[in-house]
Amino acid sequence: MLVHTVLPVALVLAVIGGGATYATGAVQDADRTVPTVTWGTLAPAGDDPAADAHRGRTSTPLSKLLLPVPEGYRLGPDVEEYGNDDEISGARAANVLKEAARRELTSKERRVFDRLVDSLGLEGLAARSYASDDNDLVVGIEIVQAKNKRQLRAMYQQRTQYGVLTKARKGPKIEGHPQSLCYLAPKDSVMDEDGKATGLDGMLCAAYTGEVLVNFRISGTVPFKKSAATALVKQQLDHIASPGEYV
Repeated sequence: MLVHTVLPVALVLAVIGGGATYATGAVQDADRTVPTVTWGTLAPAGDDPAADAHRGRTSTPLSKLLLPVPEGYRLGPDVEEYGNDDEISGARAANVLKEAARRELTSKERRVFDRLVDSLGLEGLAARSYASDDNDLVVGIEIVQAKNKRQLRAMYQQRTQYGVLTKARKGPKIEGHPQSLCYLAPKDSVMDEDGKATGLDGMLCAAYTGEVLVNFRISGTVPFKKSAATALVKQQLDHIASPGEYV
């Protein structure tokens, strides 16, 4: 049964996964001096399954859908409690989504959101972050897989409300991917409490493709490299359509 409830703005923001707050804060919070540490144990020389670990995990079908770290980027800072390259199972993924929403929603909104999550039949969530070598762009990508494809698509459609319900600026279109949308962070989210510019900007994107829901949270220094951010979003969606192209 589909959830037809029109979600309030706070709920839409929670569904997106932190909204513009993350998008404008990730670069500021990222450690720009300490190298990213990749978890794992090295295998004997000559047969090293971790040889490409710096490009991201590929040990499961879901992790293979995440874009391998492209040239000009490295694994980035931790994304919430996922780390910078991780996958969590359906039950834990549901709990993580619900817990994140509880920080943003009223009790009534939480009940609506919990029903929405439960209706998905979550199978898993894979997340990876990317930081540009120039330290001016951080991209967090989440891929959500669920048994209930109709409801997963409905969640994507709910996210199209984000720009209507907030002051988000219209973002770029992703060529070749009509079931995707992007919004630039609202102007007031890139200001500090004194109304002064923080020097950071961001973009949120979502897409429904290959029967998975893909979320992008992108932050960067001003002037924001919108074209570079858009290119990475397109690479990720192209990779889902044709995984071998970027491996």
